[in-house]
Amino acid sequence: MSLKPKNGFSPVTSALRMLSADAVEKAKSGHPGAPMGMAEIGHVLWTKHLRHNPSNPNWVNRDRFVLSNGHGSMLIYALLHLTGYDLSIDDIKQFRQLHSRTPGHPEYGYTPGVETTTGPLGQGIANAIGMAIAEKTLAAQFNTAEHKVVDHYSYAFLGDGCLMEGVSHEACSLAGTLNLGKLIALYDDNGISIDGDVKGWFTDNTPKRFESYGWQVIDNVDGHDMDAIDAAIAKAKENQGQPTLICCKTAIGMGSPNKAGGDDVHGAPLGTDEIAATRAALDWNHAPFEIPKDIYTQWDCKASGQAFEAEWDSMWQSYAAANPAQAAELQRRLSNELPSNFVEITEAYIQQTQTDSPKVATRKASQMALEAFGPSLSEFLGGSADLAGSNLTIWKGSESIEQNAAGNYIHYGVREFGMAAIANGIALHGGFIPYTATFLMFTDYARNAMRMTALMKLRQVYVMTHDSIGLGEDGPTHQPVEQTASLRLIPNMDVWRPADATETAVAWAQSLIRNDGPSTLALTRQGLVNQPRNEAQLNSIANGGYTLVESDSPKAIIIATGSEVELAVAAAEQLKADGIAVNVVSMPSVDVFLRQNSDYQRSVLPQGLPRVAVEAGATSGWYQFVGLEGKVIGMDTFGESAPAGELFKHFNITAEAVAAAVNDII
Repeated sequence: MSLKPKNGFSPVTSALRMLSADAVEKAKSGHPGAPMGMAEIGHVLWTKHLRHNPSNPNWVNRDRFVLSNGHGSMLIYALLHLTGYDLSIDDIKQFRQLHSRTPGHPEYGYTPGVETTTGPLGQGIANAIGMAIAEKTLAAQFNTAEHKVVDHYSYAFLGDGCLMEGVSHEACSLAGTLNLGKLIALYDDNGISIDGDVKGWFTDNTPKRFESYGWQVIDNVDGHDMDAIDAAIAKAKENQGQPTLICCKTAIGMGSPNKAGGDDVHGAPLGTDEIAATRAALDWNHAPFEIPKDIYTQWDCKASGQAFEAEWDSMWQSYAAANPAQAAELQRRLSNELPSNFVEITEAYIQQTQTDSPKVATRKASQMALEAFGPSLSEFLGGSADLAGSNLTIWKGSESIEQNAAGNYIHYGVREFGMAAIANGIALHGGFIPYTATFLMFTDYARNAMRMTALMKLRQVYVMTHDSIGLGEDGPTHQPVEQTASLRLIPNMDVWRPADATETAVAWAQSLIRNDGPSTLALTRQGLVNQPRNEAQLNSIANGGYTLVESDSPKAIIIATGSEVELAVAAAEQLKADGIAVNVVSMPSVDVFLRQNSDYQRSVLPQGLPRVAVEAGATSGWYQFVGLEGKVIGMDTFGESAPAGELFKHFNITAEAVAAAVNDII
């Protein structure tokens, strides 16, 4: 490919190139190659096709844009600045600096117009797929023949790295199956990654790959020919039955006379001499961060954006007049608000579980909670990674979007990572509360997307069943040991491991009420007895930890979670028979308990009493509660294949072992 665009360098795209290169140079770090190589693609999409309003980045019917190759973050910052968003030239100058609005990778919540946090390659395109699913499903649920109030495209830029990452295979395969015709991805096919020319490690036939997924592929587009790019996007928009991949042949770092087309420009500043040479090559006679007014005028999208939104506002007023109930419901959902009576519904159901629940596995208790809460939550969009019958994530009101676009359930297939990343996109789009499910063991497949959920403070509920050696015969490949403990290490992730149906109902309720982060529910395969509680105890479950068995003058405290709460209660009975009084603390959520004030924490775990913790998982995290003088009963080896009862005895996770540990420390 020529290292100069077909029609020469346009001052409009040169502004984007130099703004990106100068910001990276000032920061002394960053990735100038992608922004310089995608300048024409960015200009055509953002000024000719993207329906957005820089004056209102949160306009609900805007087209969504995702920079999946997030290392090229100066591309999106330059696009936002030049088109008129509230991102000043001073913000650009602070690229990659502490607390700036232009961090090293795009971060959701920092920069107006940034729709998702990207950087972990492949997840951005999966997020865009989630946004396209949300648009299609929300449109099917609310649009009428006269009013298409939900009607937008989801666009993504992506590079070779995104296509190498396995999550892109998972997510893009599902996107084709779901016929997401309003999803358009533009592939920066420059053949370069950090290690150099990708021919040594990436020789996939990408067009054929996407055709096999059921995508429309527009191949061999000159990524520096703005007319060709314009025609390709127009063609993509004409096909409403398939997602589209536009393969744009580009030269990385286009405009840099000595580094374009090579890996030197991928992830390092150009350097003083090459910056000067690039200015000369582009005929850009302006100081760093200086953009002429006429260039700003050619980029500015504020007037067109306000016109787009005004046109939509007029339609919305007509829609709301004709469909007031639907409009109010859509507005509630897009505002991320639960129904006004939701707390009442949850409180009534929690009370009911305390009196009516039989011995059930907490995975079954989770399904019971879905049956109780689902009818009031039209925003539910659930799914499982090919384990619906084991995770018990389908309830009576579930309807697959594969059969009905207005449904509320997604069969993700065996795609744990893709599932979590797609659901992040659904949450980011708005209008839905996604819940996703697999075995707890396989959170390891989904972990990086789960981390991104927490990082972006998104409401998503992870339903993770088969939570311990209690799953039995499937053995150590399926028995989680370190997973619960490691999930608790993710900042802003609430992990719930409930002991029975009542605690499961509370865990679901709290996970749905919470709107500033995700929750993981670790649920059993085996049945658990519902524990008796008084009203105060019932109300305290939501605090994450509470005293379930309270004794006069206790000699020790036993702390337990999940299925091991039964063992702790049984151990307390054994000790009582021997004249030793203990308290039993059920701690369904360590994370939530640690957010309580110190007075509450001390009331549950008073100082001076020795402590034993029991959980059928890794022991290390429990020493923060029992101290070096306490004991932890748990698992620090892998499991075995055998019936659950035999395994608990084999690994000495029993009421007798808990009682013996108490005797050892008092």
